[in-house]
Order: sequence, then C-alpha cells, then structure tokens
Amino acid sequence: MGLSTAELDRLFVFRNQGKFVNSAEEFQEVTKISDTLLKTIAPYFKFPDWVSSVPSTTRKHQSQSKTKVLVKDLNTATASDLMAVYGIGETLSKRIVKFRDRLGGFLVDEQLYDVYGLKPEVVQKTLLKFKVKEVPTIKRININKASAEELAQLVYIPKSLAYNIVEYRGLNGVFRSFQDLKNIEKFPSEKLDRIALYLSL
Repeated sequence: MGLSTAELDRLFVFRNQGKFVNSAEEFQEVTKISDTLLKTIAPYFKFPDWVSSVPSTTRKHQSQSKTKVLVKDLNTATASDLMAVYGIGETLSKRIVKFRDRLGGFLVDEQLYDVYGLKPEVVQKTLLKFKVKEVPTIKRININKASAEELAQLVYIPKSLAYNIVEYRGLNGVFRSFQDLKNIEKFPSEKLDRIALYLSL
C-alpha cells in the first residue's frame, strides 16, 4: 500500500488497543500518512455501511466508548491471555509466565523487558493491555548476610555472580548502598533498580 514501517507500526498499536478505523480521515490521523498517499489508497478502503450515515463526531465518540481497553493485571494473566497481544505466541507467553513465577510476581511493569526473546516493541504493546495492579509480597534477600546459594535464587543473579558478590563483601566489608554492587565484575548495572527491589541491606 506504500506505507512505511513506522506508519504500519502506528496502525498496529492502534488496532492492538482493540480500536477500529472508521474513516479515511481517521486512518490518516492514526498512521500520519501524507495527503498524497491518502488520496492514492483511499479508494481501496471499505467501511461498514453505518459509518457513512453517522456524523464523524458521533462516530468518534461511539468508537471510543465501544473500544475502551480493560487493562488486566500482569500478575494474574494466563499464557492464553498474553497470546492476545500481537507478537506473543505460545512459546513467549509460557516464558513470561515462567519468568513471573520464578520472580514470585512482577513488582513493576518494566520487568517485562527482562523476559528473554521479548522485543521492546512487543513489550510496549503488551503494557497497553496488562499492568502490575496487585504488587505481590516478597521476602527480600539481605545482601550483607546471604550466602551465594541464597543470592542465586534470584532470577537476575546467576551463580557465578552470586559468588562474586560474596567474595567482594568478604574483601571490602558490608555493602552500604546498592550502588556498591556496580563495582562487582559482570554485575548488570543497567538492571540495578529492578534487582534492588528484591534485596535489603
């Protein structure tokens, strides 16, 4: 049809919210295509008969009221629920649930970005339909007392890193802030904020 990838992405995001395009003007508003391209492809559009008989302002109001998205809790969503998002198939939906179970539940929406193989643009689409509504109660791991085995129970910390943490603590004394963790070899500093949610000093 001549649409760019960015224009198609805007349309997909709009459709994944459960909304429908009901006019050529609305199609342009959603995709941001040029007037020239709209004029070229508009003859190929086909809308329900009722659309032409309803004023555009009324159509917009009806569309918004009919397509209001009900956001579900990310912590109670099933694999089947998650597959409703474009870009999430059976494998990824099960992986999200497994990752969530290993964490004991998502504490913040951004943890969805940590699921292996889940693309950022798919995460963005998912967060339009799912959010962390009920924050689970978790038992934090004391970074100054935990053994390497205890630290390795956290999905973000592999065994090798757990041993590095304990070794660093033995050489430098107790951690006075979570920022000290950045000094440890191979520590994923970009995920410190999320990891710190599961730790205590």
